[in-house]
Amino acid sequence: MWFKIKAYLKFLWHCKNQHGIHSPFVYKLITQCFYNKQDFKIYRIWSDVQKEILGSNAILEVEDFGAGSKVFDGNKRPVSKIAEHVSITKKRARLMIRLVDYLSVEKALELGTSIGLGSLSIAGNGKTSLTTVEACKETSAFANQLFKSKGIENISVISSTFSEYLEELGSPENIELRAPKEEFDLVFIDGHHDGKATLSYFERLLAHKHNDSLFIFDDIHWSPSMEVAWEQIKVHKDVKVTIDTFQWGLVFFRQEQVKQDFVIRI
Repeated sequence: MWFKIKAYLKFLWHCKNQHGIHSPFVYKLITQCFYNKQDFKIYRIWSDVQKEILGSNAILEVEDFGAGSKVFDGNKRPVSKIAEHVSITKKRARLMIRLVDYLSVEKALELGTSIGLGSLSIAGNGKTSLTTVEACKETSAFANQLFKSKGIENISVISSTFSEYLEELGSPENIELRAPKEEFDLVFIDGHHDGKATLSYFERLLAHKHNDSLFIFDDIHWSPSMEVAWEQIKVHKDVKVTIDTFQWGLVFFRQEQVKQDFVIRI
């Protein structure tokens, strides 16, 4: 707890808004996307689903394959409490909705489905094709049933560990079958929260990016190891622009950009 408090105070000391940003690309992203006041239709759809889940009596037997929970003691977890304490917040869901719209995301990958609220923020528009991966079978089944009940057909749920999925995604046989290799406009890494594992996922996913891809890493200040991983991602030779919003780390690969790192309060 004290680690995150110290990290947040440090973040507040360094963060900026649109003023003083000298990158045209980042300035436009902040003013036209981050601070966009448009009332998207998907906002209401997402909020309705969140409200429904918050009222759910369902309890899931969760298999935790990541760094563990700082909220729950046991593996039996009420869906309502997952939505309240662990899942993507309304503020972050709306930011994701704006990012997907602003960047015209057609194909996305999410590592960490949980109960599906993050997935809905990416692909609840009905247009973005999303592959979402969740290791816990019971949680994955809950999310899959949620999408079906809402008539959402553009989300493909895969029950697998992240490593197993990425191994299959990057296998020579699968790459040859796809020809060309599969690339994603958006990758959202929202699970595990271990620095070493996060770096591994990042490096393996580099083969599936393109020049305008966006990678988003959740909880970059979760622990010292996650902060170390974030610092290593920032200096990677393929990375051009990074934005630290405290909760999320955004990574752009636009080779036409000057390499810059930003700390932005949203």
